[in-house]
Amino acid sequence: MNRKKKLPILEQIEIIDAGAEGKAIAKYNDLVIFVNKVVPGDIVDIQISKSKKKFLEGYPVKFHKFSDDRVEAKCEYFGVCGGCKWQNLPYSKQLFYKNKQVIDNFIRIGKIEIEKINNIIPAPEEYFYRNKLEYTFSNKKWLTKEEIDSTNEFLNRNALGFHIPKMFDKIIDIEQCHLQGNYSNEIKNFTRNYAIEHNLDFFDIINNTGLLRNLVIRNTNNGEIMVILIATKKTEELMLLLESISNNFPQITSLNYIINTKINDSYTDQNVITHKGKDHLMEQMGELKFKVSPKSFYQTNSNQAHNLYKIAMDYANIQPDEIIYDLYTGTGTIANFIAKKAKKVIGIEYVKDAIKDAKTNSELNNITNTHFFAGDMKDILNDNFIKENGAPNTIIIDPPRAGMHPDVINTILKASPQKIVYVSCNPATQARDISLMKEIYKTVKIQPVDMFPQTHHVENVALLIKL
Repeated sequence: MNRKKKLPILEQIEIIDAGAEGKAIAKYNDLVIFVNKVVPGDIVDIQISKSKKKFLEGYPVKFHKFSDDRVEAKCEYFGVCGGCKWQNLPYSKQLFYKNKQVIDNFIRIGKIEIEKINNIIPAPEEYFYRNKLEYTFSNKKWLTKEEIDSTNEFLNRNALGFHIPKMFDKIIDIEQCHLQGNYSNEIKNFTRNYAIEHNLDFFDIINNTGLLRNLVIRNTNNGEIMVILIATKKTEELMLLLESISNNFPQITSLNYIINTKINDSYTDQNVITHKGKDHLMEQMGELKFKVSPKSFYQTNSNQAHNLYKIAMDYANIQPDEIIYDLYTGTGTIANFIAKKAKKVIGIEYVKDAIKDAKTNSELNNITNTHFFAGDMKDILNDNFIKENGAPNTIIIDPPRAGMHPDVINTILKASPQKIVYVSCNPATQARDISLMKEIYKTVKIQPVDMFPQTHHVENVALLIKL
């Protein structure tokens, strides 16, 4: 019989650094070990769970010494829910390792020379900073070790919460999340309890059955609240649930539902029905207003997004006679934010609905010098397009976590702007992309920005100047 080789336990290993994806780093015989649920300074025994030529992965089975930097996590679900992997680090240390992560990606991995590296800008709030959370209904509630070890029977496995990392069909039931205001917990808990009391079916992701799928809660700085309930079909029970939510939470300004019969949870291609109130939120950023519809993308940390865009505008140093291209413009937040400084702003985005919102946001703010186009960047941004709209003095880029496709990079290089301002939520792919442009553009300065305290995620703004 071909038995799988048992992987070893490595004893008394010191955790020396924080790494990507919220994991910490140790070393053993020149091999890097990626370890979950530890912080730099811990000394632990590590059960190896994966062995590769260049690295190992593992988890702690015994702590010999706790790091002086370790703090007690605020959330009772820490270590099970995968959302806030750095709650056991003080915020000052979170900032230190995020700053280091950005520098490592640029200098050590990307081999990019940088004239100036600014210290990371902390978030105004360490908790309750998100303006959007999405919860999932499931009839396969994740049982904790304590629940499994108890003698209790768990006949009701319904849950409303977050996915367990790497387990698409298991949901941890959440009573309180510390990332969005308490109204979010109250609405979520009421919805879950009502559904259980009235025997509404929670979704079974394996068999694709059940009524209730997702609950999305959004808010604005001025107190508006949007709720989106996603179900598999419109029933009398669903309408009664929506009415009950409305009656118990009159502060909700936009109550909506979506019927999603697909196998996957994505709802951006589904129709939104407004049950009560407005069909949108109105967010304020500085002097500007932004309409946020149920499917609109808007930065999930509103206060820090304002700071992020001010940095991007400062780096662009826009002059009144300049033409600016804003790639991956989304709903036009950056484009509209910088429009007053420029002669003209051209926004390009793949998602057609987002472009509709971008145009609406310009109209709301009486901005007349923005022009938005929907389509694939590499197809739109050609010689004819540039001839018709004018050559860009500066291109601002804010792509998704995966970064830019090489074809888009080539298109940008062909457009040949004097400046590029690259905003990224993933410094690793940002450094990769910039390294492909470093023969033509020098990286003048970078500015890390913490948008997501308690997590390993970090935003970074880079200014590139043509050589």
